[in-house]
Amino acid sequence: MKPVRLPASATNALPRWGLFALCLIYILSGLFGRDPWKTDDAAGFGVMWTMANGGLEDWLWPHIVGLPMADEGPLAYWIGALCIKLFGWLLGDALAARIATAGFFLLGSLSVWYATYQLGRRSEAQPLRLAFGGQPEPRDFGRTLADGALLIYLGCLGLLLHSHYTSAKALHVSLIALAIYATVRLFEKESVRTAAGLGAVLGLLVLTRGWVAPLALWLAIAVLAGIRSKALMAKTAIVSLATAVAISEIWLATNYYVRPFNSSPFDAWMLWNHRQISLPSIESIRYFTKNVIWFAWPAWPYAGWAVYAWRKQFRAIHIAVPLAFAMTFIVLALINGRPDEGILLPLLPPLAILAAFGLPTMKRGAINAVDWFSVMTLTTCAAFIWLGWIAKQTGWPAKLAKNAFKLAPGFKPEFSLVMFLVAVCVTIGWILLVHWRVSRRPAVLWRAVVLSSGGVILCWVLLTTLWLPWVNYGKSYSGVALQMAEALPEGGACVETNVGPAQRASFAYFGKIPFADFDDIDCDLLLLQDDNRRQDNAKRLIRADEQWRLLWEGRRASDRHERFRLYQKVKR
Repeated sequence: MKPVRLPASATNALPRWGLFALCLIYILSGLFGRDPWKTDDAAGFGVMWTMANGGLEDWLWPHIVGLPMADEGPLAYWIGALCIKLFGWLLGDALAARIATAGFFLLGSLSVWYATYQLGRRSEAQPLRLAFGGQPEPRDFGRTLADGALLIYLGCLGLLLHSHYTSAKALHVSLIALAIYATVRLFEKESVRTAAGLGAVLGLLVLTRGWVAPLALWLAIAVLAGIRSKALMAKTAIVSLATAVAISEIWLATNYYVRPFNSSPFDAWMLWNHRQISLPSIESIRYFTKNVIWFAWPAWPYAGWAVYAWRKQFRAIHIAVPLAFAMTFIVLALINGRPDEGILLPLLPPLAILAAFGLPTMKRGAINAVDWFSVMTLTTCAAFIWLGWIAKQTGWPAKLAKNAFKLAPGFKPEFSLVMFLVAVCVTIGWILLVHWRVSRRPAVLWRAVVLSSGGVILCWVLLTTLWLPWVNYGKSYSGVALQMAEALPEGGACVETNVGPAQRASFAYFGKIPFADFDDIDCDLLLLQDDNRRQDNAKRLIRADEQWRLLWEGRRASDRHERFRLYQKVKR
């Protein structure tokens, strides 16, 4: 028996303009007024910038001015480089690359919404018919569930930073959502065309972050298709796989024939893929259990409840498809030998969709408990963000101001009227939302997540308005890059270095440092990075038979441990 019994009044959908405005506020906050940060953000931008300012070889072999970066795949960087080509002259290269990031996010949001909408309209997902009528129509029920899924997706804590970075991970999570939608369409139409569409998405996933996840998804979807019919399984197994291979071969085959820089990224790319597969270890299990709780909040509690509530109908497509995707990525996370947040991101779209089907079955007491937890926790976080900003601007409370400036020595507070007004507006909007939820007590399905999602977006907007200059000061390499550029001697041919991808990209972009390329063998300049905490000695990285003269030494003011040293070879 179905666990859902609802009146039509519970399926009033959110206004389209409100949902669209919420998505725009979410993604636009944090894209403007900052530099590429010391994370995947700067590294991904470095690859895009190198492509945009290079030739065919640079587009075929992703790299950061000579540092190979073919581990994941080129698709996200191709799109970002194209945005730099088209809009860099108007917006600047860094902001132009983030147009691709915004596009990735909107693609993922639309895919989550439409996949849930299609699943919510299916007959097996509909609520029980009421004795005297008045149950919701399939279309209205699907729209309400889709609104709830999108709100849950926006509220996931793990999505916040990664959806704003210029990295392959931002595109990867959106393509996972698109793959769910393509799978839903495949089970609805069961045609060769929909199978080819699913294969196209899987092929794009291969070009984004390797073949491990697409292959695992293909196997899981083929098993689901086989449960329904052998014909559907054959279409999935043959047509989808053939299409995915054909799309991914575009890049691989071109590299084979062109051989950029007299080599190929294929070996490094395959090695990175193989490292994603190993036996489950204590480290991977510990990492997963420790981080997934906060990373997938608030999706996982609702998703877990949905699986329990629909346990007698778990073979229904609206439960089986997102559950299969979620289980696939849980397994991949546990067998990954090098756990990081990138292996948790693909969990968010299927969990958000699955969580939407838990909303109609939740008890009022559970919903109220979640609401009050969200109000108390997120309001406290927002108040602390405001208080910290006031401390930075005025010096009161003194302890908070001291701690803020201690973490960012040399930082000078800035006041932006526009940012201040935006922060005030979103805070007022949060107060009005809480008042509406408490006073009206609406019966609509998405009431259980509107405060959770709204509070997360409130805190994010406050951080990216009031605190953005402070965060940017601590995560940008622009200052130290410009200092080093001034110490660079005239006519320096190339610079060898051991710095990481984010630092290399920032120094090349801000300081125009001529790093050694694929063809550079012997350079007169050497840039070394070490860490005081590990008591690294930069001189150990210099060959004993060579003599070097120290030209410059510096670091970011916000990082007391990281050091950079520029040397010039002494000619004998």
